[in-house]
Amino acid sequence: MKTIFLVDDNETNLNIVEEVLKGCYRVDCFPCAAQLFSALETSKPHMILLDVDMPVMSGFEAMTILRGNPSYASIPVIFLTGRTDPESEAAGIELGAADFIMKPFSAPVLLNRIQHHLHVDEMIRQRTKMLTNLKNALVFTMADLVENRDRDTIGHIERTSKNLELLIVAMLEKKIYADEMRTWDVDSVVSSARLHDVGKIVISDTILNKTGPLTQSEFETMKTHTLEGERIIDGVIRLAGASDFLHDAKTIAASHHERWNGTGYPHGLKGREIPLMGRIVAIVDVYDALVNERPYKKPFTHEEAVGIIMMEAGKHFDPRIADVFDTINQAFI
Repeated sequence: MKTIFLVDDNETNLNIVEEVLKGCYRVDCFPCAAQLFSALETSKPHMILLDVDMPVMSGFEAMTILRGNPSYASIPVIFLTGRTDPESEAAGIELGAADFIMKPFSAPVLLNRIQHHLHVDEMIRQRTKMLTNLKNALVFTMADLVENRDRDTIGHIERTSKNLELLIVAMLEKKIYADEMRTWDVDSVVSSARLHDVGKIVISDTILNKTGPLTQSEFETMKTHTLEGERIIDGVIRLAGASDFLHDAKTIAASHHERWNGTGYPHGLKGREIPLMGRIVAIVDVYDALVNERPYKKPFTHEEAVGIIMMEAGKHFDPRIADVFDTINQAFI
């Protein structure tokens, strides 16, 4: 049974709507917006019915907060109100409400409107899921094309994706750069990071699969994979249109080899000039390179790799992110 959150400061209204909906939906009632947001911390309903005129926080104010939080933004909201002026209805719809139902309402109309919007919402969810699956399939294919050309990094993308998610979640839990990460969709960011080395697709096999250390000239060519990745993803954006996913993938591809002290590439960015996503990916990318064999080195142990990363905190790596990594590094094994 689908759950509906009902918010109204009038107890009579709560009782009336609950009576209409019971048997069709599970209804949780709240007399104010504050209690709504408290409930949303632990439970996500299929729909919210929201009164407009309430003390302390109005329905419009609550709606603004709902739409500004990625965790709640997709929940369909219907305003139930005694207001009859078209300006109020227009304001509610502009804020992102699915509908605006005037009080007093008839039970059949309320049930019909709810059923309609839940059906539309389900169709949108299914469509979104299908597009997400298609996007992920294309990302996996592109990433695999690159990885299969570089025989020394097989499995690198899967490992870094797992570790990246661990590190991002730990940062969120510890509220490190929490304001910057507040709007992140973690699954999307992790998926976009799979393309961090997509620029290697244009690097010569002679360099990519060389058995032994690269010459300085070869290394300069290898470094261009960051700019090539940015260029490739920028081309996709021009063809397909901008999206958070592609923007994040482009940012990570271009910045994951920058260094906190400004000695990285391709732009020599320093400190917080480096995009946060690039600073996070830098740690999981280097960790994986350290603990796995490369043509120019034997693999380091986990403990050795952690020691190297922590020694480079404040030089290669953002020290705050490195500190979080240090607290969870055992999960990387």
